[in-house]
Amino acid sequence: MQFGIPFPDIDPVLVQIGPVAVRWYALAYIAGLVGGWLVARAIARRDALWGATPRPAPETLDDLLVYAAFGVILGGRLGYVLFYNLDFFLDHPGQILAVWQGGMSFHGGLAGAGVGVWLFARKQGLPALTVSDVCCVVAPLGIFLGRIANFIKPELWGRPTDVPWGVIFPGAGPLPRHPSQLYEAALEGAVLFVVMLLIARAGLLRRPGFATGAFAAGYGVARIVCEFFREPDPQLGFLFGGATMGMVLSAPLVVAGVALMARTARTTADGGRS
Repeated sequence: MQFGIPFPDIDPVLVQIGPVAVRWYALAYIAGLVGGWLVARAIARRDALWGATPRPAPETLDDLLVYAAFGVILGGRLGYVLFYNLDFFLDHPGQILAVWQGGMSFHGGLAGAGVGVWLFARKQGLPALTVSDVCCVVAPLGIFLGRIANFIKPELWGRPTDVPWGVIFPGAGPLPRHPSQLYEAALEGAVLFVVMLLIARAGLLRRPGFATGAFAAGYGVARIVCEFFREPDPQLGFLFGGATMGMVLSAPLVVAGVALMARTARTTADGGRS
């Protein structure tokens, strides 16, 4: 007989005011964006972290928050539609805008945020990689909160397991499962956030693109590891040889991230070549 921890009775709605419901899921996105904005402002103020490297002025990061928010939401939804459930949305195009029903892709949100960063950098006359570095240092904070929201909802649960901390999720059958949302919150969020702060403190923001590469590679590795414990999306299942869509989309991030770090590692602090 397998024993599991019953899923805690958590109301997905934090506050209900008439017809308006404030959900933990939406609150996580808002808190992640606002928290990241506050940390980014603190980083942008510290001259010692940047040296002579141009970076966004703290007061301009209000605009960057808007660019990033739209990029994450639009890109995340479009990525989910294209990568995870295209057949359904082709048959039900009216559901594409129903983001409150769930269905966001991290990789799509990352691409959308990248477009937002590029537009903001162009408007401010800054190198896009410098702006991207700021965003990548704080991005794991939002990921952490988002994964906690996945657990509360609950969604994106793990594969069946016999570990003592297995959770019996409502809607996932009677078997205990890995709380893979919490694994992802820990690796993709908390651990990666500490790593990115250490990178900033080490002065590597003076090398435009290094933090971006570190985030891409770090997230990609963490996501691939967590995918071994996460139940594949039911409409996709395993793609080939036990691989999941999350693994397939994360592998290029690892390659691109390592390549970008290697390239910027040859750049001296003043922008020249070593």
